[in-house]
Amino acid sequence: MKVIYMGTPDFSVGPLEKIIQAGHQVLLAVTQPDRQKGRGKEVKYPPVKECALRHNIPVFQPEKIKTPEAVTELKQYPADIYVVAAFGQLLSEEILQLPPLGCINIHASLLPRYRGAAPIQRAIIEGEPETGITIMQMDKGLDTGDILLQQPVPITARETGASLHDKLSVAGAELVTAALGQMESGGISAQKQDHERSTYAPMLTKEEGQIRWELPAVQIERLVRGLNSWPSAYTFYKGKTLKIWAASIASRPSGADADVRPEGQAQPAPCRPGTVLQVTRTGILMATGTGGLLLHELQIEGKKRMPVKDFLLGHPITPGDILGHA
Repeated sequence: MKVIYMGTPDFSVGPLEKIIQAGHQVLLAVTQPDRQKGRGKEVKYPPVKECALRHNIPVFQPEKIKTPEAVTELKQYPADIYVVAAFGQLLSEEILQLPPLGCINIHASLLPRYRGAAPIQRAIIEGEPETGITIMQMDKGLDTGDILLQQPVPITARETGASLHDKLSVAGAELVTAALGQMESGGISAQKQDHERSTYAPMLTKEEGQIRWELPAVQIERLVRGLNSWPSAYTFYKGKTLKIWAASIASRPSGADADVRPEGQAQPAPCRPGTVLQVTRTGILMATGTGGLLLHELQIEGKKRMPVKDFLLGHPITPGDILGHA
């Protein structure tokens, strides 16, 4: 089939490569404009643009896809179908009706669960045992179109936002090529979503990463995994931002009723969430609202990520210290 592909980040690259390998003709890659990144403000191409250029595919980068000028550009390419994967802009109803077979979307959840911009991370944060990929026929709503194909993907106990992202990109590549093949042969049927079962996965913000130590340890641990690699979970240590990249639930209990006794202190000090309970070369035990949390990999602002044994060489955290104050 003749395809116009719309996508921007790394997640979108695998499906584009797979569509090309399957023998479909990608007439045009539509992606977000180049952006300045890093301290040097170097202009970076979106990953989908880099992929398209490697395959000599024309690239279109509109600031706004809904403008008359952008629609006119799309009309220059006689595609049978548009495939969309994390493009980053909503399509107008006019655009949705341009290709004869409509527009299909690769969505990283089992719709109607987790509609929206951050389904991968939200599924981990909410403690879901599985997520998956949905190939959806797009309509004017936000991830409300009919379901064409779905594939579940389990979420492991050690899953991070980064690892699940990669798994779902691979699954999305396989499933979208299967969908295109079935659509080409006329052998695919659509299923309406049960809108009453829908949930929403809003875009992530950096502010959401700030750890609230009064929450249960299980929730904080899922936050750490879900926000790895962006925007990361964080707290504060001596006025500096301290990112937490890896943590685990502690076997020993802690909480508001626990006590911590720093070395040399005769009477136990009252413990509160955010208090350091114990420090070893393998982990820093933290008091939370319910249960204890062991911190294993940290990053103080301006420095690189490091395991706790290396971190402690330059930052002598001790029992009784309290994390969380800017």
